[in-house]
Amino acid sequence: MTSIADIVDALERAYPPELAESWDSVGLICGDPDAEVSRVAFALDCTQAVAERAVELGAQLLVVHHPLLLRGVTSVAAHTPKGNVIHTLLTGGCALFAAHTNADSARPGVSDKLAELVGITPGRPIRPVSAATIDKWGVFVPPADADELMSALFAAGAGALGNYRECSFRWEGTGGFTPEDGADPTDGEVGEHFTGAELRIEFVAPARLRRSLIDVLRSAHPYEEPAFDVVAQEDTADLSQATGLGRVGELPEPMTLREFTQQVADALPETAWGVRAAGDPDAVVRTVAVSSGAGDSLLGDVAKLGVDAYVTSDLRHHPVDEHLRAGGPAVIDTAHWASEFPWTSQAESIVAPLGVDTRIISIRTDPWTLSAHPHNRKEHQ
Repeated sequence: MTSIADIVDALERAYPPELAESWDSVGLICGDPDAEVSRVAFALDCTQAVAERAVELGAQLLVVHHPLLLRGVTSVAAHTPKGNVIHTLLTGGCALFAAHTNADSARPGVSDKLAELVGITPGRPIRPVSAATIDKWGVFVPPADADELMSALFAAGAGALGNYRECSFRWEGTGGFTPEDGADPTDGEVGEHFTGAELRIEFVAPARLRRSLIDVLRSAHPYEEPAFDVVAQEDTADLSQATGLGRVGELPEPMTLREFTQQVADALPETAWGVRAAGDPDAVVRTVAVSSGAGDSLLGDVAKLGVDAYVTSDLRHHPVDEHLRAGGPAVIDTAHWASEFPWTSQAESIVAPLGVDTRIISIRTDPWTLSAHPHNRKEHQ
């Protein structure tokens, strides 16, 4: 039996919740984690039409990118828009799960799919983020107690480096101390200076484990006051494989902005919004940055990367104007839905191996339904 919890676990391994932006709300929105699931549906948004379609398909879980309850609500009564969606799903036996900015930053994630579609191999993020800040530890311990202490620390999560575990470095030295009144020394006597052989053992550990490792250290160390230091490390991740928002890559062959804009339009799902560009149509494009969804908050980061063009969505007049006047690269503006909907096939590929039936709901949830351009209009003289 495959449960909703099994599907959630697989999705959260691919899209770790800790990668989500602080303002975001990701994970299981409604439904019983222990419920059995045989069919999972995928969509970008959970609109009323999508919820009804998921129930019609017999899905027990609907996986979406945009969280239904991102902004606070005081009621999910059936007569409210969001409440009606929740009631439709639960009455139909369908849970709801969202992977949002965690899926944006993960590798592969939403922007990796966009990068591949527009013709670049996804490289470094536009704005890297670290899923796990690393601490470097140094612990002093008598040689006879070193192995037992390190076994306890390794069991608590210390010493992992990539595909290696129980990693450490140690060297011998001489420690010294003078116990004062009230001390209960393991070695030496109160009031007398003591020196003895000690090891300094260094290892790394995720910063999120710092508090728990300190507790383990104090519990397992033979001294009542163990000597140790913890130093937070700078992020030294390989940026080509780092997690974070957006991706940067190169086209196989250079082309003009006009040609590249058309290539983007041909690669993405069609919408009334279409695809538009700002910049010199004949400028040569080779290096490209992409960010799925609304991306004008990254314009400043993109301007520092030396790229020729930036593909994103929901761009606004003033930020783009100021970006170009400051010498930033050309920008290509797509519909929000078009830049992110292709992600649904990526999410489906994560769940399909779990032995459940999968369906992508192709309802276009882009809210724009019509665009118009003047024709046969004479220019004013």
